[in-house]
Amino acid sequence: MSHSLKIIFAGTSEFAKYHLNALLLSHYKVVSVITQPDRPAGRGQKNSASPVKKLAEESRIPILQPESLNSQAEQDIISEFNADIIIVVAYGLMFPQEILKIPRLGCINVHASLLPRWRGAAPIQRALCAGDSETGVSIIKMDSRLDTGDILHRESCPIHFSDTTATLYNKLANLGSVSLLTTLTKLENNTYNLQTQGKTQDSYAYKLTKTEARLNWSLSAVQLERYIRAFNPWPVSYFMIDDQCIKVWKASVLPSVNDRRPGEIIKAEKEGIQIFTADGILNIQELQLAGKNKITAQALLNSNPSWCTIGKLLS
Repeated sequence: MSHSLKIIFAGTSEFAKYHLNALLLSHYKVVSVITQPDRPAGRGQKNSASPVKKLAEESRIPILQPESLNSQAEQDIISEFNADIIIVVAYGLMFPQEILKIPRLGCINVHASLLPRWRGAAPIQRALCAGDSETGVSIIKMDSRLDTGDILHRESCPIHFSDTTATLYNKLANLGSVSLLTTLTKLENNTYNLQTQGKTQDSYAYKLTKTEARLNWSLSAVQLERYIRAFNPWPVSYFMIDDQCIKVWKASVLPSVNDRRPGEIIKAEKEGIQIFTADGILNIQELQLAGKNKITAQALLNSNPSWCTIGKLLS
C-alpha cells in the first residue's frame, strides 16, 4: 500500500461523527476537521459545539469552522493541509468548485439514501414519509451541485415497518461507516468504478419543519402513521385538543369501520386511542402531554384525562 491517505473530514451532525470515528480507528490520517460554527442549542440557547467538533477536540485534530467556504483565505488554509482527499458527511454547506479541485483524489460525500432518490437535507425522513421499502447509503464523487456526483459505492438497507428516523439513522450510520472504509480502499488501489446517477428515481428531500409535524386528519391513517415514524425523534408529530399540544410517538393503523368525521375519537382503550381519519383509523399507542414524559395509551387512560371522550374532535 502507498502512504496512508491524508484526509480532511467535513461534517457536523451525530451521523457525521460516526464516520469520523470510523476513520480515527482506521490506519488513515485525519489531518483536519471542518465543521459548522458553534450554534445556540438547548433550553439556555448557549453556543454549543457540534458532535464532530467535540470528537475532533478529544482527538486533538486541527478544527476549521468557517461561516462560508467561498473566501480565498479559507481555500488557502485547506490547501495547506496537503490532503489526498476531503470526505464530506452531513456538513451543511455547499463546497465550491475551487475546493473540490484541491485534493489529489477530489472530494467524496456519504449520503443517507439510494441516490438519485432523496437528494438534499432530510433523506431518511422523506423515505419514511413516502413509504419506501428500502433506503441505504451512497458514496459519491462530489461535483458543484447538490448530491448529483457520480456514485463510487452504494449499499441498500430494507426499511422495516417499525423503523423510525431514529432507528434508521443508527443503521445507516453503521452502514455508511463500513462503506466509507471500503470506498477508500478502492480509491487507494484504483479499483473503483464510477456510475452516473440516473434520472428515473430523481427526488428532493426537503428539510423538515415543525409545522408539518402537526397531524392532519384529512390524510389517511397509513400516511399519518408514516409521518409519526419519520418525525421521531424530531420534530415529533402532534395534535391539539383544548389548547393542549399532545405529541404522538407511536401509532398503528386499523381498518375503517363506519363513517365518522376525520379527527373524531371513536374508541379509547388500553391498546390505544382510536382516531378516525380520511381513510382508516389511527390507533395512538404512545403519546406525551406538554411538560410530561411519554407514556402508553393505557397509562394515560388510567390517569383519566377529560379529553379522551368518545366523539370528541381533535384539531
